[in-house]
Amino acid sequence: MSQSPDTRSLLSASSQLNLMEVDSIDDKEFDIPQVDTPPTLESILSELEDEEEPFVLEDTCVLNTDNMDAHSCDTSSLASSDSGDPAHLKRKRRTVDLNATVHGSVLRHSLLKGISAQIVSAADKVDAGLPTAITVSGVIAVGTSHGLALVFDTNQALRLCLGTKTTGAEFGAVSALSINHDCSRLLCGFAKGQITMWDLANGKLLRTITDAHPPGTAILHVKFTDDPTLAVCNDSGGSVFELAFRRVMGMRSCDSRCLFSGSKGEVCCIEPLHAPPDFRDHPITHYSLLAMASLTKILVIGLKPTLKVWMTFPYSKSDPSSVPQLAWQFVPVQKMVNPILAFCKGDTVHFLLVKKEETGTIHVIKQRQLHLSCDIISLSWINSRTLVLVDSHEKLQVVDRPSQEVLETLDLEQVQLVYNSRHFKSLATGGNVSQALALVGEKACYQSVSSYAGQIVYLGTKSAHIMTLRNWRERIDCWLKQEHFVEALSLAWSFHEGTAKAVVGLFGDPLKRKGVVSDKMVEILFQFTEYALKKCPEQGKIQVMEQHFQDVVPVLVEYCLLLQRADLLFNQLYAQLVENMVAKGVFLESLESYIVADRLGHLTPPIMRDLLAHYHDNGMMDSLERCIVHLDVTSLDIQQVVQVCWENQLYDAMIYVFNSGMNDYITPMEKLFAVIVPTLKEGRSLTVYSCVCINAYMCVCSCCLAGRAYPIGDIPEDLVVQVKNQVFEFLIRLHSADSSSEEEVFPFIHTLLHFDTREFLNVLAMTFEDFKNDKQALEYQQRIVDILLKVMVDNPDFTPSQVGGLFTFLARQLAKPDNTLFVNRKLFDQVLEFLCCPDDDSRHTERQQVLLELLQVGGVVQFNEERLLTLAEKAKFYQICEFLYEKKHLYDKIIDCYLQDPLRKWEIFSYIHNLLSMPGYSPEEKQTVKNKARQHMQELITLDPSKSADLVLFHFVDEVQQIISELQDDQILFKFLSCLLEPREGPHSESLLPLERDLNELLLDLLCRFAPHQLLSFLHTSQHYRLEEAIQITEKYHCNDARAYLLQKKGDVQGAFAVLLEVTTKHSDPVYGRGKLAEIQGLILGMLDTFNYEQTLLETTTSLLNHDLHWSLAHLRAAVTRGLHPRQDYCNICLQHYKRRQDSAEEIIVFSCGHLYHFQCLQQKNCGWGSAAEVQQRWRCYKCSSSHGGRSGISTEPKRSRSASLAQSKEDKSHCLSFSVHCESICRLFSN
Repeated sequence: MSQSPDTRSLLSASSQLNLMEVDSIDDKEFDIPQVDTPPTLESILSELEDEEEPFVLEDTCVLNTDNMDAHSCDTSSLASSDSGDPAHLKRKRRTVDLNATVHGSVLRHSLLKGISAQIVSAADKVDAGLPTAITVSGVIAVGTSHGLALVFDTNQALRLCLGTKTTGAEFGAVSALSINHDCSRLLCGFAKGQITMWDLANGKLLRTITDAHPPGTAILHVKFTDDPTLAVCNDSGGSVFELAFRRVMGMRSCDSRCLFSGSKGEVCCIEPLHAPPDFRDHPITHYSLLAMASLTKILVIGLKPTLKVWMTFPYSKSDPSSVPQLAWQFVPVQKMVNPILAFCKGDTVHFLLVKKEETGTIHVIKQRQLHLSCDIISLSWINSRTLVLVDSHEKLQVVDRPSQEVLETLDLEQVQLVYNSRHFKSLATGGNVSQALALVGEKACYQSVSSYAGQIVYLGTKSAHIMTLRNWRERIDCWLKQEHFVEALSLAWSFHEGTAKAVVGLFGDPLKRKGVVSDKMVEILFQFTEYALKKCPEQGKIQVMEQHFQDVVPVLVEYCLLLQRADLLFNQLYAQLVENMVAKGVFLESLESYIVADRLGHLTPPIMRDLLAHYHDNGMMDSLERCIVHLDVTSLDIQQVVQVCWENQLYDAMIYVFNSGMNDYITPMEKLFAVIVPTLKEGRSLTVYSCVCINAYMCVCSCCLAGRAYPIGDIPEDLVVQVKNQVFEFLIRLHSADSSSEEEVFPFIHTLLHFDTREFLNVLAMTFEDFKNDKQALEYQQRIVDILLKVMVDNPDFTPSQVGGLFTFLARQLAKPDNTLFVNRKLFDQVLEFLCCPDDDSRHTERQQVLLELLQVGGVVQFNEERLLTLAEKAKFYQICEFLYEKKHLYDKIIDCYLQDPLRKWEIFSYIHNLLSMPGYSPEEKQTVKNKARQHMQELITLDPSKSADLVLFHFVDEVQQIISELQDDQILFKFLSCLLEPREGPHSESLLPLERDLNELLLDLLCRFAPHQLLSFLHTSQHYRLEEAIQITEKYHCNDARAYLLQKKGDVQGAFAVLLEVTTKHSDPVYGRGKLAEIQGLILGMLDTFNYEQTLLETTTSLLNHDLHWSLAHLRAAVTRGLHPRQDYCNICLQHYKRRQDSAEEIIVFSCGHLYHFQCLQQKNCGWGSAAEVQQRWRCYKCSSSHGGRSGISTEPKRSRSASLAQSKEDKSHCLSFSVHCESICRLFSN
């Protein structure tokens, strides 16, 4: 390469440049480090010219970050500007967002110091220009506004400077860069439309391409494909071209082919699919897929083996200034790895899964969308699950795609992001671009963002920044540096459980992952403990210290238990906390919730001693008891615990220790009995502790007999039978161990009965439920029943109510179908006498119910039925009487039972109706019931006139007149007749009553007397009355309104008018009855003038409405008769071309809105409406109805639908326009 004057001046300036002495750089802003033996542009250019030591690229794909300035998420704040557009140089600084998310710092933001220093020095010292574009692969290339390309290696050392200021002046600024997959070639696109190819091994210029696209347009994008001989470019005219590189006989050439013309819609973003090294052999790579984003839609085409469009996808409505974005990523989906295309324009990111079918075709599947509340200007994958977005406010967001959760938000204000606005406006070639493309270019920053191998580089006007995902340890350490231990532990636990997002650096094997993370969490726990003790306030109120440790100790306990490291908690951590008495107390108190929740069942002896002492000294006996009953007894000092429990009345805990620790279920009951007896003997009122003691006594008996442990858990299965037998033997002891001569027999049962008879019997009842197949238990059951009878019968110590409770209990037991108890027959008589005692009104319903249950299960055989009936009648046990009468088929007497029972008398109507209507009863039985009901009819009518009327209509219609004549009270007669004659629905609605006219006239008479306000309503609805008689009745009671109505109905209008005139005359002022015509002439003439005006107004309005209807008809007819032009040539449901099968006749449907569908696709979405049997099926546009919320359900017809459908068959091409929608709308207008 020969040196031009510009190059020599550049070299002379660079020979004196030292990166440590750049005065124009703000060191505080960039924190530029000292560079050992920095390379100069002169040395680099001389090396390129001599070609003695060709540069060899290091075999690495990840940047060396040793020379990076890493910023935490709390300090990185970045802003932007456009290197060429002054509008972006005046952006306001934004405040730093210090709110950390629950995921912590996910991204590591680092300043590329070496590259940033070289960019600034090249611009200031050698006039290389401001940076305009960047691309990253195995090396980093930065383009400048003066046409140079600076190439850096992975150590950020400047290796090549490509181009000269002369070529820069000719070609303009570098507007696009691309490196091929093996880092051997660099493509540079320029603002004036040229493209150059450079050899990155030696810096030689291989090609200068000037005719790849129409002149006068800037290169917006240039991209290598995976094929090193194939690239694509996009210019500011919106066109896309394929560049095929050839080398024949040592001559390099480039063939250009237009893939997409800007005249069909301007493309402003292109992205070829690049396969990572591990997926070079993926079947999809054979097609060389290219995604293109225009201002209106997305296209996916295949460049190989032949050019083919595989998919088009239109955007949803968005801001015209929104920037389209494309990004490919290979993602594992259902055990298969396939590429996913992410694209957006505005605030919604769409995902398309692209896979190859067995038939060889490419299938595109829509995935779930991602909705954000921002305008996206940059979209990049950082791994297969995580995206990094930048919005129009230069806020960077890290998003987890599966959960659609924003993991972190950073501010890019200080980056001063480079925008590509000048190139999109094509200012270097005269600005000959469309307004739409220029508007999009305001926020375009395609060439300022480049991602490679999990790293994303952002180009600023004076610096370059790199974003990488932090590994899991770094994310935890970020919290620890800020002394946020709780958040660090929470994040670490999410790593432990595999629920964290954007995880880097952890094992895939769950066991290895949990092992590594748990070790880290143990370290954090120690650090947190030391921090808590060190930061504890030394002075101040005790509450402040308690609150300090309340924020720490429960966290320590929680995570130790989650990690199943109780040894760590009780040994190392407790040993540190015990030095502080406040921390020790908080620790011991925080254990309660975990013990009660059964998450901590075993305590070491030192911890248990300290816990007992602390809870006892602080009066926390209830908490202590709750803890003891949930702890493993092997960790308890039984003697100490029993002593503490007995001294503090912790009976539940004491019982638990005896039962679980020593398998002793009797001693606790003996001890409790010893506490209860003195209080009961002396007749003193029971204290709270006595009640607690007795309740515990009862609960122990109940649980032991049921096989359950008290207060929690179950008795071991091998001990259940033994414990039951021990408890039974204990209860049926004749005397206690320390009995005196005055002690009653069976003291344990006697004491329980005396304290609360009902509760003890309930306990026995629940216990007996389990005694079905246990022969030994049944024997104990019979023995206890005998003891109960012996203790309570004829014992004056028990009140009648208590004895009654015993008999009720026995009756319930005897009423069970599987009863095995034997009770003396005389006791049955005693039960009967007690239950049917007429002098005792207490618990009347319960006693009746008990006896009824006894009878229903066959107990009636134990009694003399006549005596039973006599006692039941005396006791007013009407249900018992009904039971006995029904057994004897004396159904008529059951009516008396219902009438006399105040709780069930309203059920008599249903009983009579059912018996008279249902089969299964003889005619004689029905007749006796009918006669009985007839006998009590007046009583029934008084009870409920409405139900009585229904009963009469169903079963006594022939006796209506006689029933009415027997009613003496006119008020009751009126209510009964009103119900009887009211209109009905159902099978009896048309039934005619005998003498119905007489009944209606009688009701009319009663209405005049009792409800004159209902007269007119009755006369309107009823037709079963004679006019003359009705007129006489209304005249008799002076019901003038009803009389006038009847006279008018008769045809005597004059008479009706006379009646009303007579009424008005009585109530009118005589003064208004005199006057002359002249006095009201003005009023009459005014009324006539008003009539004429309103008549003219009506005629004019009718004419206007007719004219409007005609205009609407003409416009609707014009709308539905014009031809339809589809917007696209693909189906808007399946997104395939409307000619997807050339060999078959397939009908398509086109709507007036421009949308096109296959007939089968529209039919599958249930978009038809109207009758399916119609000759011309009517359809609804699926896309339009979905956008208006009309997708769910099929309405009878669309409201004001303007979408006409055109069905076309490929064979006959016949047009069939759905005109019916509009015609029906017009017909409805005319009908209205």
